[in-house]
This record gives sequence, structure tokens and C-alpha cells, in this order.
Amino acid sequence: MMTTMAAFFSARSTGNITRELLGKLLRYESPQGLVSGYIVEAEAYLGVADSAAHVYKGRRTKANDALYGAPGNVYIYTSRGYYAFDVATQAQGEPQGILIRGVEPKDGLDIMQANRPKTGSELTNGPGKLMQAFGVTDLRWNNVMITDSPFKIDLQDQRVPAQILTSARIGVSKRGGQTNSPYRYYVAGNPYVSGMRKREMNLATHGWLAQ
Repeated sequence: MMTTMAAFFSARSTGNITRELLGKLLRYESPQGLVSGYIVEAEAYLGVADSAAHVYKGRRTKANDALYGAPGNVYIYTSRGYYAFDVATQAQGEPQGILIRGVEPKDGLDIMQANRPKTGSELTNGPGKLMQAFGVTDLRWNNVMITDSPFKIDLQDQRVPAQILTSARIGVSKRGGQTNSPYRYYVAGNPYVSGMRKREMNLATHGWLAQ
């Protein structure tokens, strides 16, 4: 399993990995039970040359050290009082990563709604929202390989996006040349994409191809 996961998160560009991550199932064996959701939105962060990345210009601290780990290492951090979930990509020492921004719930909806009393897309349509819904309230699993954690990305259980769109990343520091680069990838029409306008939502298929 570790070899398969490491191979998924390496050997090609982080942008391509981010695109391929859409539709994969993010699972978390929480203390309350299994919760999961299909990934509908994610952002690529391209390391020391990326002006919006936590490791810009080689910055390395206790807080961001997980990004320097092996491909598939979990990077959990706090932002605006919420927790966010990243996975490191590329070879160890090359601190690139992917922020999971939104999921469409599959398992454990009752658990997620107990953790975050919202309905519809407001439950998990943002990085802090989905971690709150999953019940992640600390940094316990930060800097741990995903294969050694209660998190899993199921490479078999997946949906296929009908269309993938890109945009500038959301909420990043306004600095340098990468601020507005199109490193945010999302499933077109899926209501669980953060900031998706109602007129852009495809409520019939949620943007997936028929299975």
C-alpha cells in the first residue's frame, strides 16, 4: 500500500497529481466512526519557488516540516482557527504539496453533521469546513505518512469528473508571481466546491460522469 501511495504522490508534476486526485475518496477513521468524501477541489503548492507556499524561499519550521517529508506525508495546519489537510508530493526534501479544499460526502453523514451542524454543500465546501465535519481538532496526525494514519485516499473507489476547471488559489498571501497562478483544480458544477455560485451548480449529476 505504501509503495502505491508514494508512487501516486510522485514521479510527475504536482499539478498533474492534483488533477488526478479529483474524484478520489478521502477516508478518515474518526473516533466516532468512518467519515469520507469524494475530493472535488484541491490546490497545488509548488515548493520553494512558489510565492504562495508555506515553504517559499526554502522556509522550514517546525510548523511546515511535514511538507519536506516523503510523498504521501500528511501536513495538517491551522488557518483562521480551522484545521486544513495537505499531502506532501515529490521526493523527500522537495517540499511540494496539495491542499484538499472540498469533498462531496459519502460515508458518515450523520457524524459529520454532528461535528458541524450544517446541511447541503455548506457541510464540506472548504478546507476548514471539511476538517471540522470530519472531527479533526488537533495536529495529532501532522507529519505522519498517510499509510500510517487513520486517513486514506482510496485510489479504487472514485468518481470521474465530467470536466475539470482551474483558477487562482483562494485565500493565499498576495505576494510574488504565483499569487494568481491557476493552481486550484475543481470539478465543474459540483456544489461542494467552495464558492461555487448556485447558477454554476449541476444539481443533477454534481459534475460526475455516469458510473
